[in-house]
Amino acid sequence: MQVEATHTQQPSVFDRVPAPALVITGIASVQIGAAFAVKLFDDLGPSGTVLLRVAFAALILLAIWRPKWRAYSGSELRLAAIFGLTLAFMNLSFYEALNHIHLGVAVTIEFIGPLAVVLAGTRTKLDLLWAVFAATGVALLGGVSGANATGVFFAALAGVLWATYILVNARAGRVFPGGDGLAIAMTIAVIPLIPFGISDAGSNLLEPRLLAVGLAVAVLSSVIPYSVEVEALRRLKPSVFGVLMSLEPAMAALAGFIVLSQDLSALDVVAMGLVITASIGATRRSSGPEPVD
Repeated sequence: MQVEATHTQQPSVFDRVPAPALVITGIASVQIGAAFAVKLFDDLGPSGTVLLRVAFAALILLAIWRPKWRAYSGSELRLAAIFGLTLAFMNLSFYEALNHIHLGVAVTIEFIGPLAVVLAGTRTKLDLLWAVFAATGVALLGGVSGANATGVFFAALAGVLWATYILVNARAGRVFPGGDGLAIAMTIAVIPLIPFGISDAGSNLLEPRLLAVGLAVAVLSSVIPYSVEVEALRRLKPSVFGVLMSLEPAMAALAGFIVLSQDLSALDVVAMGLVITASIGATRRSSGPEPVD
């Protein structure tokens, strides 16, 4: 889909923050949020938790940005709809994975998404070597470490949708000013999640205590990371963004250990080390921002 930016980009509070720092901030926030989200699964299930998270995030983003829907063309709104559907099912798949496997393992397997973006931008043999390192790490977790097959499937599906998210988010960041595109997309994302969430959680969705935790999860897992990522993707190639995001396994493992007391096997640690090594190597080989058509 070819959508040209027709709206003036306004100065952002993130303008003076280096794009890599924005990505790292998003990584830390989303993994802490994911760890606390797992604590809601007993009461809300994965689908109810993700519905609460996305609904709160949509309300917050709409209040912050107040996008004027009628100011955008049909093609721009279709882009926002694709963005929203990607957000909805990426998060739903990821939470289903977390219901079966540890946070660090799920995030590492999910890295097949950014890995695909890296492979698409590969130009040298050394870049390909880093991609092989990452693929080996993911393969060790998915096929050797004995991870639950259902969890592996949903983590892999989330990875495919993550790759889509990276590319669509990059385009939306250049088409929509500020956070308008994200606010519209997050609102659209609520719609397909409603039947899943109600089926999983029922009346628990109205429990005040759970609503409070869901609000915190929404801020940590959606509002903060997606806002900083939209800004970072305006200045980074999707391939660079992808390899930076591959640092998520380490942060996820740390959050899982601290918040959920989830331990990892030696093989899991080796697999994550391969992915992180690939990320560092590929990032150092990257040569700065490059526009994406």
